[in-house]
Amino acid sequence: MKLEIPTRTVVAVVLTAAALAIGVRLWPVVLLLVTAFIFQAALLPYVDWLMRRGWPRTLAVLAVALAVLLVLAGLVALIVPALIDEFQALRDNLPSDARRLEDFLDNFGISVSLEARARDIDWTGLLSGPQALDYGQRVVQTTLATLTVIVLTIYLLVEAPRLSRFVYRFVPPDREADARRLQASLVRVVGGYIRGQVITSVVIAVYTFVVLLVLGVPNPLAFGALAGFADVVPLVGAFIAVVPASVAAFHESPTQAVIVIALLVLYQQFEDRFLVPRVYSQTLNLPPLVVLVAVISGQELLGITGVLLALPAAAVARVAFDYWMEQRGMGEQPVPAAEVMAPDEASGG
Repeated sequence: MKLEIPTRTVVAVVLTAAALAIGVRLWPVVLLLVTAFIFQAALLPYVDWLMRRGWPRTLAVLAVALAVLLVLAGLVALIVPALIDEFQALRDNLPSDARRLEDFLDNFGISVSLEARARDIDWTGLLSGPQALDYGQRVVQTTLATLTVIVLTIYLLVEAPRLSRFVYRFVPPDREADARRLQASLVRVVGGYIRGQVITSVVIAVYTFVVLLVLGVPNPLAFGALAGFADVVPLVGAFIAVVPASVAAFHESPTQAVIVIALLVLYQQFEDRFLVPRVYSQTLNLPPLVVLVAVISGQELLGITGVLLALPAAAVARVAFDYWMEQRGMGEQPVPAAEVMAPDEASGG
């Protein structure tokens, strides 16, 4: 038996394997570029809004980018010192806090031994040696990745018209209208998701601040801002938002900590069941089960990065699926996704 494989097939297999190998090596770069495209979609309406009022494109991009960076820098400057102070207080007072927790649980018939374990923790080992080096490397890598995303986002915003013209050179003239409509839907759904996330983050930040302020918990503004940041991360964000504020409240009293936990968990239920569906209903148009599966899959594939990109990716897949169904006559023309918190185009100059 003689097996003959066409040369074209061999070349295609070799090129595909080479492309996959290159893609694996360049995957971190691809993730940074995808993240930059997501932020570009979120910020582009504000750049266009300034341009309609006579701003040059480069100046409009720099103004929007500077405003975002100033807000983020202010939040970081507010959150980080408070977290450092809280960690130092936790380290210094952990044995006594553990004893108070033992006494509190004892009132409910729960007997645990926490104080001895708290005294046995080797803080020096946790904060020095390989662990400290590993944390330092992660901080440096995260900082470099953040700077890269910022630069890429600014570049994409400035060069958006030129990049669009370049891409459409490869689109057949009879398909250009469909391509432009698909592009507009993708920009709306991704940008709308980011802006919708800003809404939910602001709401939980204000709520957490008010709760902690009323209960007399230290640093309520910092913990409110932290809750807003944590809200960006699906599933895990609820834990990040509740634990630091609860620990700070526990330093005041165990009862106060229980109240904080109850109120913050109650808000999480309100956000998940009422606020998020209304903010994202027109933007993402995704069933809750799809959202959950997307987040879990993203976490398994790419960790925290996958969790952050899961919902935009799922929303993009939904737009692509609707377009595919429409082209085959099996579905209605997709309704344009809502521009959540975007400037009003009709009010432009």
